[in-house]
Amino acid sequence: MILTDTHTHLYSEAFDEDRDEVIRNAIKNGVERFFIPAIDSTYTESMFALQAAYPEHMFLMTGLHPTHVKEDFREELNHVEKLLSQRKFYAIGEIGIDLYWDRTFLKEQQEAFQYQIQLAKKHGLPIVIHCREAFDEVFDVLEREKGEGLFGIFHCFTGTLEQAEKAISYNLKLGIGGVVTFKNGKIDTFLQQVPIEHIVLETDSPYLAPVPYRGKRNESGYLVNVANKLADIHNMDIEDLARITTQNSKEIFGI
Repeated sequence: MILTDTHTHLYSEAFDEDRDEVIRNAIKNGVERFFIPAIDSTYTESMFALQAAYPEHMFLMTGLHPTHVKEDFREELNHVEKLLSQRKFYAIGEIGIDLYWDRTFLKEQQEAFQYQIQLAKKHGLPIVIHCREAFDEVFDVLEREKGEGLFGIFHCFTGTLEQAEKAISYNLKLGIGGVVTFKNGKIDTFLQQVPIEHIVLETDSPYLAPVPYRGKRNESGYLVNVANKLADIHNMDIEDLARITTQNSKEIFGI
């Protein structure tokens, strides 16, 4: 069984003490493919080091995270563009809009989001979307950019069935992680209505650990818990779920 974690921040400081052990445990659990989203330029070198240490397993994205869109966001976008000219990346992400913490830079977040979608189209890459308390704002930008060249993943999907169907209509797969195991997560109540062909698995580690680890540091190895829950919801064998969701990730990332 091969599982794909389509969203894990393994370069995070949260893993500085035991990163190799965490990665070994994940691989032992069948998680062999790790897609690594960017945050901002301060993490670039640690992402490169991670890929150099595990070249067969780590696949990097580049992009500017919406919570890191500040006054200097254009400099950060220049950094993203420069990186794209220097080496291979598998997606532009994570990008999007986050209104949970702060609405100060909403206009800048919208501009950065749309610009990075256009960058992804230019380079033939998928996008990986971060959306927190901003479904309407994210869909507004997607509506302007929909059509040929727009594809990717709606990371950490926590919306309604209607919002899931809307995301899928933009040629996006739903990134499903630990929230599906939460009693109050709600997405478990309708995910059986979403064909498995539209779903990929993720942890978002070190965040959003699934039950029974909720509240603790998340790890890519816990993807098995997400996969088991989703297999139950879809009434299917976990081996089949692993195979289909990994194939879905290959369709998105091209590898």
